[in-house]
Amino acid sequence: MVTESPRPVASLLRPRSVAIVGASPDPGTIGNNVLANLEASGFSGEIHLVSRTRDEIGGHACVKSIDDLPRGLDAAVLVVPEAVVPDSVEACARRGIRSAVVFASGFAEAGDAGRVSQERITAAAQASGMALLGPNCIGFTNFVDGVSMTFEPLGAPRERCRRGVAIIAQSGAMTTNLRVALLAKDVPIASAISTGNEAVTGIEDFLADALDGDATEMVVLFVEQVRRPALFLDLIRRARARRIPIVMLHPGRTERARTAAQSHTGALAGDHAVMSCVLANETVLIVDTLDELFDVVPLIRRWPRAASLGTAILTNSGAFRGVAYDFCAEQGLDLPSLSPAIAARLKAMLPAYAAIDNPLDITTIGISQHDIFGRTAEAMLDDPQIGSLIAAFIPGSPQLQMVRARSLLPVIQKSEKPVAFSLFGDETPLSPDFTATVREGGVTLFRSPDRAMRAMACLTRFGRSLARPPRAARSTLAVPSLPGRGTIAEHRAKAFLAACGIAMPEGALARDQGDAQAIAARIGFPVVLKAQSAALPHKSDVGGVMLGIADATALAAAWDRLFANIAAARPGLALDGVLVERAAKPGLEMLIGARRDPDWGPVLVAGLGGIWTEALKDIRVMPPDLDADAIAAELRLLKGASLLAGSRGTPPLDIGAAARAAATLGQIMLGEPAIRDIEINPLMVYPDGAVALDALIVAAE
Repeated sequence: MVTESPRPVASLLRPRSVAIVGASPDPGTIGNNVLANLEASGFSGEIHLVSRTRDEIGGHACVKSIDDLPRGLDAAVLVVPEAVVPDSVEACARRGIRSAVVFASGFAEAGDAGRVSQERITAAAQASGMALLGPNCIGFTNFVDGVSMTFEPLGAPRERCRRGVAIIAQSGAMTTNLRVALLAKDVPIASAISTGNEAVTGIEDFLADALDGDATEMVVLFVEQVRRPALFLDLIRRARARRIPIVMLHPGRTERARTAAQSHTGALAGDHAVMSCVLANETVLIVDTLDELFDVVPLIRRWPRAASLGTAILTNSGAFRGVAYDFCAEQGLDLPSLSPAIAARLKAMLPAYAAIDNPLDITTIGISQHDIFGRTAEAMLDDPQIGSLIAAFIPGSPQLQMVRARSLLPVIQKSEKPVAFSLFGDETPLSPDFTATVREGGVTLFRSPDRAMRAMACLTRFGRSLARPPRAARSTLAVPSLPGRGTIAEHRAKAFLAACGIAMPEGALARDQGDAQAIAARIGFPVVLKAQSAALPHKSDVGGVMLGIADATALAAAWDRLFANIAAARPGLALDGVLVERAAKPGLEMLIGARRDPDWGPVLVAGLGGIWTEALKDIRVMPPDLDADAIAAELRLLKGASLLAGSRGTPPLDIGAAARAAATLGQIMLGEPAIRDIEINPLMVYPDGAVALDALIVAAE
């Protein structure tokens, strides 16, 4: 992937001169809102107005057309109908205007005719070097430098922001939603940018700008399509180097309608799954819902390095312990056992009947011992086996609410480990004094313990991604030369993979029936026969696989039947030969594979194979540079992981062997960029190893 350079947007975000084309004196109109916002934001540069009907608006002189504006202005806001946007952009280009905002909709999002119009404004802007924002956007507000070019009525800002969160969203409505919701949580907003259709500038350009200065402490993204993935990844790595967290919501988990590789891997590892895997590995915090985003942003602002260890839960509800066990298990949030020293310390604080465990119920002692909330929280945070804390309590009376606040807030404020503070009761009103105390203390309060646990699970996943070293770009494996291009026949693919260290069934390629009989006699019956041709990636679909061949007589009959099937299904197809292999003993069928996404690069895929592949779609998508231990940990998160652990008296299976085979595929992908797709399905897993029964490799032609 070739990395582009971001397009400069400084003249747009920090202009010294702005023209409003379509200005209006009428309150409530878009043209008037833009002018009011620009003035209210504290903009100190030149303001020029274009109006066909007015000579003056609000003390600003008006000109009749864009061609009457001074040359070389920094920015123009086009408050004009869709039909005249192309002419207006071309006029701005003629006047040497460096950037422009286009609010109007009806372009590429509206169909072919709109797409043609958008292509025209793109061409005009690019030819002149203009940084054009939109169309189909609501503009932006730069709260640090005091520049607002949006039609959304904002009023005067509460105060000038010095450093805060940069919001970049492809949706105008979501830009507003994110801004107001985070402000309500006392999160300072440095900028809020709606990129719309991204005819010229896009999320990558504004992300680059946000990362260049010192005003951005964190970035929040709402993205429906990453149009320049290579540049985006480069910027994500820059953010990690600068320790600027990025939280991203990307809707659209279904597959994009494009032809996948000739394997289950291509279909199962859809574009959204690949993107999420790659970005999480590059330390982007991916959230699935708006609630998660709103909950996790305040936490990650306070604790940007997050935590990779599991969490502890402190409560005064015994019943909540069971709820927490279930919920955390579903979220993949570990609840580590307390260390012996901390358990002893807690036991000395609590009644003899208290169960010293994680989650920990402090019982009703808090009614009489008001400092117990903070003391127990401090003890759990001191545990080296604990990475974070969720303190979830029944609120009680207004007096007891203040007791909890006075005891807990000092502990939370000084904690280096993330803490989520939650009071039960949903929307039940809380004491105004309690609410004010918590807000003044800079502590985020959750009214739903479920949301607190989910947010901590998100934060912990992020902490684990931060703990990983930067992604490896090179293979540690000496990858042999590819045995072909395009779809590679199974026998060649297996020979290649065997040379890389993946175990295969004993067998060989037979050119005629005499060869087949000799091979079978050497390796021992029972055997299987498989027709071999690059044109037959799915041999069983055309009767090209014969199983359970017990002796020489059965082999002769199966040989004839296989060739009859191929002749009927694919007349004239010439085979490389027939692969004769020893029949595998029963085991657990798994799928391991790797695919190279054209946008995001290589990823690993692993899950249950055979009939379970399509039935359950129970897979893990992983970065290609994971080692076998990390892959084994991922495999234990499969819904069907209990089958690997052994059940109903069967011994545990060799999960390490499966993980090592998958790790090898990852190294192959890093070492051979021509490979587009590899799939082993099934990989038969046994208590003492794993064997690849079928293999497919697709390489660039």
